[in-house]
Order: sequence, then structure tokens, then C-alpha cells
Amino acid sequence: MSASISYKLKNSLQGALAGGGDPATSPLYVFGPFLSLIVAAGVASVTFGTSVWLAVFTVIAVSAMYRYVMIWVIDGSGGSGLTEEEFGGWAVKTNAAITVIEYTLTFLVSIAALVTFIADRFPVLNTQMFSIDARTVTAIFFTLLVGFLVNRGPTLSARFFGPATAAVLVLLWLMILSVIYKRGLRLPDINLKAFSGDYIHFTLGGYARILALMTGIEIFANLVAAYEGTAREKSRKAFGSLIIIMGTTALTMVIVGPAILALSDPANPDVSVFTQTMDKILPAPLAYLGSLIGIAVLLSAAAASAQGVQNLSLGLKNRHYIPGYWGLRNRFDVPTLPVWFQVAIVVICFLIFGTREETYLALYAAGVFILLSMTGWATAKRLMRKLKSNPVLNEVAAFLLTLFASLFSTLATLIIFEERFFEGAWLYFILIPAHFFCFSYFRKRLGEPTGVQDRLKFILESSPLNPVQRMVPMTVYSLKKIMVPLDGTENAESSLPSAVKLSKEYGASITLVTVVGEDSKGMTAAEAEVYLGDVAGQIAQPGKEVKKQVVKGDPAKKIANLSTEADYDLVVMTTVGKTPAERLLTSPVTYRVMYETTPPLLLVRPTDDWRCRRSDFRRILVPLDGSPVSEQCIPYARALALRFHSEVCLLSVPEEDGNTELKSVLEDYLEEMSEQFVPLKIPVHTEVSGSGPSRTILEFAVRQGIDLIILTSHGSGGVERQNFVKLGSSADRVISEAPCPVFFVSSTQIKNIRLPKSSGLRKKRHN
Repeated sequence: MSASISYKLKNSLQGALAGGGDPATSPLYVFGPFLSLIVAAGVASVTFGTSVWLAVFTVIAVSAMYRYVMIWVIDGSGGSGLTEEEFGGWAVKTNAAITVIEYTLTFLVSIAALVTFIADRFPVLNTQMFSIDARTVTAIFFTLLVGFLVNRGPTLSARFFGPATAAVLVLLWLMILSVIYKRGLRLPDINLKAFSGDYIHFTLGGYARILALMTGIEIFANLVAAYEGTAREKSRKAFGSLIIIMGTTALTMVIVGPAILALSDPANPDVSVFTQTMDKILPAPLAYLGSLIGIAVLLSAAAASAQGVQNLSLGLKNRHYIPGYWGLRNRFDVPTLPVWFQVAIVVICFLIFGTREETYLALYAAGVFILLSMTGWATAKRLMRKLKSNPVLNEVAAFLLTLFASLFSTLATLIIFEERFFEGAWLYFILIPAHFFCFSYFRKRLGEPTGVQDRLKFILESSPLNPVQRMVPMTVYSLKKIMVPLDGTENAESSLPSAVKLSKEYGASITLVTVVGEDSKGMTAAEAEVYLGDVAGQIAQPGKEVKKQVVKGDPAKKIANLSTEADYDLVVMTTVGKTPAERLLTSPVTYRVMYETTPPLLLVRPTDDWRCRRSDFRRILVPLDGSPVSEQCIPYARALALRFHSEVCLLSVPEEDGNTELKSVLEDYLEEMSEQFVPLKIPVHTEVSGSGPSRTILEFAVRQGIDLIILTSHGSGGVERQNFVKLGSSADRVISEAPCPVFFVSSTQIKNIRLPKSSGLRKKRHN
């Protein structure tokens, strides 16, 4: 199941901070159970280094494998890529079952480790409170707090994740550098005696206990779709994020690990070994700050696991593996039931089994390596299929590397189950079949999802659908009714994410419209009704019905007439982005609608570039040429900028590049236009450059990372040209090639909008 993505990541560091909270926390808690085993047995001098290096080699092998997984999962198939279409329902159901278990265990381990960090500084937690262990009371409190916050939407949690993960990375690097400064670079030894009969059990047992440091590595494959850029760039950035986090974790193991062994006492029940070492390595203020950082990042890791359950439930609901009510969203646009169910399980576990993280680590690590093994063998299978059709050297190398990683992770899985079977790993033989049975039962009862539902899952889940909850001043442009024309194709459906985003922000209703021909071509009216019902079910919001309308006739005329007659405020459509010459031959519906007088159109170009297909509306470009017609864009720019806290860019293009006099006039003009944004505290900047309007607009949009372009159908040529030229040439090319959605305004006097006063530019130019 793929995760839902609500924003785009620009670089590897952003990805590391967004998704690295879980794996980055592992050094905070894996050393305790590890050292408790080998120090108590008196074998640490022989087995410590060997166990650590085995874990680090595992990190390297699995990370290398994920480089190929990330290239694979750009199609949206998620962290393992175990798609139902390619591997069958058993793979998806097994993968989903283990993932549900892992998310819950992540929650358990994170809160348990958090309580340990608090108890390190406040030993009173190791006493009884109201006849209940004080640690348990504290763990339950934080569990309920996380559930409450996560169910208030991702915006609140996102403010916490990045800073917390950044802080723990800084803490780990402080520990690494401080250890090198105070003790020198002392790497653990590999002692071959560790594999002899007297020590092998402890070597593998220690290895099994610290393999929890691999938890969360799959999140970077799930994040591939969240990065900007081409498919190759996305996978490269995701791998860079993985290297930042797992590289830091591995260095902590081999550099800080020996210091923890030398400086801490695993037999001390009141203070964790990591905190003991931190107190001896770092100055007192930094050591206490480190405890606060540990608490914060563990809290964020628990919240991230709860969000993972939310996203997974949406994917399972769309695939008909769970009932629809499990995916019902609240007013913050997130499903609440899965999180509260997870919280209930966590609370019960704390009450029955206690809050020591080592209690859950065996089950935790076992699930991680089952998933890693499945991912490895699935990747190897796909690479083998590629080799059969096109055997090239780099593909052979990739296959051999993946095969090695798969064997290594499978061996690790067997070791964990052998070492920790009676400490909890046996539960997988009950929990996985139980989940598998439930998923199979509901799929049989609900039936397979339709092609439309399956397609929309990927269109909608990879899009920023979360509303921006904020109070804004009233503006002259209000959005109450949105029309979305659909023709049954995936291209047309690419307009849905932006329509849903605007609907949620403005509280606007959505009407889905399909125009069926009066001839026998295309969908029939009955088929269109069924199709729109499927789409409406996918985008429905709590308490707000999605309307559906099927009409007969010429699509362009019907859409244009309906948009004005029914008083819609916005029509959201896609455009294929063809050249003007091609459109003269094919006359797509979107361009024919643009030729009519309609409400504003939000035009989405369904290309492989994510920015073309959807927008966060954070940077808005308004090209102005000094005409009253082009200035009709300004009220819309003000309204959208207020809603989305956007920055507005005003651009004018001189008719002749290098004409300093005209450039000076245009600069004065834009300065005057920018004053309309200042009272509303909207960030605005102006630029006068270039010579060809369309080329300059497109280049500026790419260079500045523009999210939305607002255009009118005619500029300085005037509305009167419509009788001869239906669409201005500059607007035509910009719409065809824009790197982001285009908000298109018909060049007429628009009702309810008071246009700004004439700037005087036209007088200056006339003179």
C-alpha cells in the first residue's frame, strides 16, 4: 500500500528530516537490551564488536538493495512494491498485515523508550502511582496524547517532525565527535572466536537485539513519490535521504558503541546506558538537552507510526480489504478510527506487559526483517525478469547485489526467530494469518475495486489534499461551487486533486459533469452515471455530498453553457498541452471551452512533472502588460494569496529587450500594481525582463518555482479582438507548456469584482 503524500520534498535533507525520525531514534534504545545480554554473560569482550559489525554490514547490504527498490517504486507501489497485479493478493495482504503490526510495535517501542528517557531524569517514575506503575501511567498519557494530536491532521504533526529529527541527528553527531575528541577513534574489533561454540549464541543473540536499528528504513521508499523532479531524480534524492539517516546510525554504532560499552553499567535499572554515556561524554547542559531531544523525537516517531496506520487504512479501504468506515475522514481530513484502535492496543499492552522497550524489541525486529526479505526477493524477481529480456552488465550487478541482500536479510530473519521465538516472535504465526483472514473476508464481501477506483487511488493519494485551516479576511472572490468535467479518462481525472484541495479550503461544493454524445460513440448515459458514482465515492468528504450530472450534446458548448447558467465560480479541467497546430486539427474540448465566456478555469496539464498536475498555490505569477484586461487577474491573485499565504510575483515583458525607457515605465507600473497587495500583507515582488511574452513567462515560472499562473485570455490587444482571434497567442502557448496549473480568466468585465484604477501606464505610453 502506498502512503499518502501531502507535500513535495525538494532535496535529500528535507526527506531525511521528514521520514527519518524512526530509524534515527534506534541508537537511543538498542544498546540496552544488547549489553544486558552480553555483559551479564561475561562475553562482551569477544562478541560485542562482531555483533555490531554484523549489524552494520546488514545496514550496508539492505541500503544498497533499496537503491534499486527506489527506482522500482516510482510507480507508486509503495515501500516493498508488492503490487497485487504483479505478485497476487497474497503478497499484498501479507505485506499489509506485517506493516500494521510493525506500525503498532513502532508506537509501543517509541513510547516505551520515551518513558525510559523521562525516568532517567525523574526516577520517581520507577515507583507506584495509584497502585499502578508510574511508568505505565506516563506511557498511557503520552499514548492518548499522540492519538489526539494525530487525529487533528498532519499539519500539526509536521511542525514537530522535522525539528525533532534534525535535533536527534545533531545529538548523534555531537556524541560521535565528542567520543572521538575524548577517547580517540576506537572502532570495535571483529573477533573470530565470536563464531565458536561457546560464543556463537551470544554473538547472534546480540546481533538479533540490535537489528531494530533497521526499523523505518522502508519509509524512504514510501517517500519516493514525495520528491520533486523526474523519476530518476526522485529515486536519487530518496536514496540520499536514506544515506543521511542510516549513515549516521551506522557511525553511531561503530564509534559511540564502544564508548557505551566502556562507560555505562547495563545492570543499573534506573538509568539507560545511552543516558549514562551521554552524561559522561557531553557537558551537563548538553546532556540534559539530549534527553529532551530524545523525548521529542521518540514522540514524533510514535506519531509517525499512527499516521502510517491512517494512510495504510486509506489504501486498504480503496483496495476493498477493510470496510469503508475504517477510512472515514474527520474534519481534519484524516481517518480517526484506525488511530484510536491502535491506541487501544498499545494501552492494553502497557497494562499487561509493562513499558520496558526490550519487551517489544524481539517482535519489532522480526517484523522488520520479514518485510525486508519480502522486498528483497520481490526486487530480485523483477530484476531477473529484466535480465531475461535485456541482459546488460549493470542489471547483472544489480541482481547479484539484490540477491546477496535478500539472502542476508533472510538469514537475519531466521536468526531473530531462532533467538527470540519464545520471547514474542512466535506471535507472528498467529497475527499474520489473522490479518490475512480479515483482509480476504472483506475483499470477498466487498468485491474487487473497479478500474476507476484503482486509478483514482494513485491520482488522489499522491496529491496534497489536506485543507489549510486558517482565518482569512473576506475577499471579493468567493468559491462556493466548483465544476469538474470528466470524460472517463485518466487525463481528465488529473484535475481532481486540485478541485478537492480548493473545495476543502473554501468549503465549496463539487459537481462532476460528464457530457455524453448523442451518437453511439463514448459512454452511454447509464455508464456515465455509474462512472461518476465511482468517482464521487472516492472524493467524498464528511458532511458534503459530491453532486453528479450527466448531460447530452456537444461537450464544449454544454460545459460552457452549464458553467454560466448554474452560476459556477470555477471550472477545473485538464489540457493535453498540445501545440497550436495540433489543436487546429483535434480541437480538444478544453480549448473550445476556453474560447467561450465562462467563469474562471483552473487548467491542469497532466504530464509526468508533479507541479503541472497540482499546486500548493504558494508562489503565484501574474503577468501584466499594462492593459485593463490583464489587470482583471489581480483580484483573483489577492484572494488566492490570502487563502494560501502565497507570495505573488508580478511580471511585465517589454516589447523590445533593452528598451530602458519602456522598462522604467513598466517598473513604475508594477510598483503601483503591487500596492494593492500591501494592505493585506501579501508578499509581492515585481520584475520587468525579457522580450517574448510567452517565452519569458514560461522561463520565469520554471526558474522561480511558480505554483500557479493567472492569465487572461487577451492582454494589450483588448477584448474586442475576440471576434477575430479567440485566444491571445501568449496565453495559448503558456497554457500549452506551463510547468504548473494555470488559472484562466475570460477577458470580460467580471461581476462582483471592482477592478483597480487605471495606473496611468497607458497615458504614459501614449505620450
